[in-house]
Amino acid sequence: MQITDFTQNKAVEKIVAQLRSDQIDRKPFSDLLDSAGNQYIELVQEGGGVLGVALIGYTFVLEQMGLRFFSLAGTSAGSINAMLLAGLGDISQPKSEKVIEMLVNKNLYDFVDGNGDSRDFIKALVDKAKPVKLAWKGLQVIDEINEDLGLNPGNDFLKWLSAFLKQNNITTQSELEKQFGTLPSDLKIREGIPKTTEGLKPRLAIVASDLTTETKVEFPKMSSLYWPKPEEVNPAIYVRASMSIPYFFSPMVIKSIPQGDLAQQKWDELAGFCGKLPREVSMVDGGILSNFPIDIFHNLYNVPRMPTFGVRLGDNRNKANKVEKPLQLFGAMFNTIRHLHDYDFILKNPDFKQLIEKIDIGDHDWLNFAISDKDKIDLFVRGAQAADRFLRKFDWLFYKKVREQISLSKPL
Repeated sequence: MQITDFTQNKAVEKIVAQLRSDQIDRKPFSDLLDSAGNQYIELVQEGGGVLGVALIGYTFVLEQMGLRFFSLAGTSAGSINAMLLAGLGDISQPKSEKVIEMLVNKNLYDFVDGNGDSRDFIKALVDKAKPVKLAWKGLQVIDEINEDLGLNPGNDFLKWLSAFLKQNNITTQSELEKQFGTLPSDLKIREGIPKTTEGLKPRLAIVASDLTTETKVEFPKMSSLYWPKPEEVNPAIYVRASMSIPYFFSPMVIKSIPQGDLAQQKWDELAGFCGKLPREVSMVDGGILSNFPIDIFHNLYNVPRMPTFGVRLGDNRNKANKVEKPLQLFGAMFNTIRHLHDYDFILKNPDFKQLIEKIDIGDHDWLNFAISDKDKIDLFVRGAQAADRFLRKFDWLFYKKVREQISLSKPL
């Protein structure tokens, strides 16, 4: 495949052309912009396995309309796209086409890097094999689950992302922060808005789940809890932790956790953990605690200078769960746990509904790492279609009025 198979897809070209014809690229989406007219936003992306391909279609169309990503957050698949975007230079640059290039040149099934039995079992799951075959294949991978706590070590993914970051001169957290954290010299506030750019700083937030201390982890903000020299850590590790789907990938184990009174104080302040510090921790997919961390940039009583857009992969709450069989019970419990925090936040902050768009992912399976080129393009187009819907309906001026009303209700 070529990059143009995505960017010059007829459906995508039509979307971009029609948006420009309707002057959507001239709409106000933010009060933070630069001299070229680019408008800056924060973006939060949901997790969803291989469905994350659709996120690239979404961000591509946003960039085509002159939107740039000032801050980025995500879980699992959302964290992958967030890191790819953050690792491609300063925030003023359009980056989605380079992310597409990464997609074109990578067979996602390489991430399934377990042994033959593990790969056969995963294929049976994706193919929705009959219970007897599934049970037989499952028996063959019991050893992998017992010994490694997962079917795949995740080494291929870590090497792939590390190589990508290295190609862009990033091997440490400090290098990433320097590159992504550089503000454009011509950054300004929209004319007529009584605010300044003072205090603004780009932020990357990768969410993972620390099972050892029961902590929702935000990297790189909380990296000093886990490493004595966090500035030297390869940021690809953060994403490897965030995308560690339980049992599909082995947990990300971090050893030699800093000890002592100062470390204990940091844990209390940043994570609320007051027990004896462990020597090592195991991390899995951030999605088991917050699959869509839309609250991560939230300041309730502040009228923002830029919006926090959120993009979801499908509609996970459009039908009731059946709880009649053991596997249904497990699935319902798992989905409830990973979505409850995010649903609860949106319910308590209904203004955020104006900021969120859902991508219709059709019949695509989040676990299908053997996804075909045709299906990759289809997901990309679905992401572009969702961006089209959102850009047309979002009203920045109205949203600010809503936030102004909320700010007036701030308790004294």
